[in-house]
Amino acid sequence: MSEWNFATCWEALADAQPERLALAQGDRHRTWSEWDERSARLAAAFTDLGLEPGGKVASYLYNSIEYMEGVYATWKCRSAPVNVNYRYLEGELRYLLENSDTDILLFHGVLGDQVAKVWREVPTLKAIVQVDDGHPLVDGAHRYEDLMGHYEPAARVEKGGDDLYILYTGGTTGMPKGVMWRNEDLFNTLVPSVWGLLGQSAVDSPAETPAVAAAIAEQGRTPVHLPASPLMHGTGFMSSLQALTSGGAIVTLESHSFDAHELWQAVEREQVTQMAIVGDAFGKPMLRALEEAELDNAPYDLSSLGLMISSGVMWTAEIKEALMSRGAFLCLDSLGSSEGVGFASQISAPGSAATTAKFQIGEFAKVLTEAGVPVEPGSGERGLLALGGPIPLGYYKDPEKTAATFREFDGKRYSIPGDWATVAADGTIELLGRGSVSINSGGEKIFPEEVEEAVKLHPAVADAIVVGVPDEKFGEAIAAVVSLRPGESATPDEIIEAVRANLSRFKAPRHVVLVDEVTRGPNGKADYAWAKALAVKSVS
Repeated sequence: MSEWNFATCWEALADAQPERLALAQGDRHRTWSEWDERSARLAAAFTDLGLEPGGKVASYLYNSIEYMEGVYATWKCRSAPVNVNYRYLEGELRYLLENSDTDILLFHGVLGDQVAKVWREVPTLKAIVQVDDGHPLVDGAHRYEDLMGHYEPAARVEKGGDDLYILYTGGTTGMPKGVMWRNEDLFNTLVPSVWGLLGQSAVDSPAETPAVAAAIAEQGRTPVHLPASPLMHGTGFMSSLQALTSGGAIVTLESHSFDAHELWQAVEREQVTQMAIVGDAFGKPMLRALEEAELDNAPYDLSSLGLMISSGVMWTAEIKEALMSRGAFLCLDSLGSSEGVGFASQISAPGSAATTAKFQIGEFAKVLTEAGVPVEPGSGERGLLALGGPIPLGYYKDPEKTAATFREFDGKRYSIPGDWATVAADGTIELLGRGSVSINSGGEKIFPEEVEEAVKLHPAVADAIVVGVPDEKFGEAIAAVVSLRPGESATPDEIIEAVRANLSRFKAPRHVVLVDEVTRGPNGKADYAWAKALAVKSVS
């Protein structure tokens, strides 16, 4: 068996299907040969700028063609791509660059003010490379396109399964942690299952990847994938790896903030077959855009779309069903994290009843007690989701947190990020939420996601984040930070009563704080720190 490396697979695909589309953004398109050549030129530049095998290249970029060129170039150099949240300001950016020991930073010019403040203070940083977007060149930066024109494509080198991808977690508490994925582990957790769904068997080496892609193409099933969620978030990036390694193409949007109309226009224009979103945070505006187009008697053509993938946050049955009623696509709700892929999944098809937060457990996953004992189905006992199979090495430069998350029971190593669940008698699991943000009220452990879902069942509620606030009697009380749909109204008491109609009374919020808009990160995850600070201030 050969060692699996994404760049090796992509080089084989570029040779086999040079004229097939690989990357698209607006009116810019790159064939597989163009993507390979430009990435090789960038790899030559990286090497000349001091990058060595095992080094780090961080991408402080919005979704773009350049994002995937940078990743490909980094793997060509046998170095590790590192994701950077484009919302990060000076302090957060400095922390991540220093923590990751970044050698080269790629960044969009619009983010240049933050880069200018910190880059000379990062001891490992050898060069910064600015992607042109009309903003002035940061002092000391290299222009991305100038490097493309200056260097000849680097010669290909043999790459291995140990070459890393470092995925920094957005997280809900604490500073981001860099999850270290070997190429081989990431490939094996992502690609064979997708090939199987496309009717293809696994092969023995990267050199055989083009044969798989050709068979997929012969069936007319080559994926054209649109990561609506950020590429710097695991959902968007990992689903893109799956599509590309099946010989497909990636379509990225041009706006720096999510525009649902732009998304549906891209679906029509590029004949997108699948997309990756992050739950209701994306699903709700996508549904509104479809409704607006219908009211204008100009509905979008969704006929090419066959699959919508979501991971990371709650995706409610109501939104899934409303989306599927407008097309012939499946909704795949995948339960994963930066620390593991394939914990559980739930597939909804048009015409069938969708569910919320109820999943079929993955092939390599279990629900374990804190002592490592499997939870008995139907017992009602809470347990932690644990994933065996191909999992990350751990957190970069953090052995203590690695030991806490990547644990061994009965000689088997598991990834246990902290998600709690119960197991029904039929073996399905119901996700409760992340213990790190759970609320302890009067000795009861309450999971915010469960309450958030109940709050959002009120027809006037657009979004909600639930947190604990200090309470003299119970230690913590439940507070919901809520935004309402445009033109709708609801009182805090009405929202509380709606929750009590669906959950035990002790899980209902004692406080409801109404806001114009609930703040979430660019990956759609709840900003619990923001919500808690606002709730504490509002109820004190």
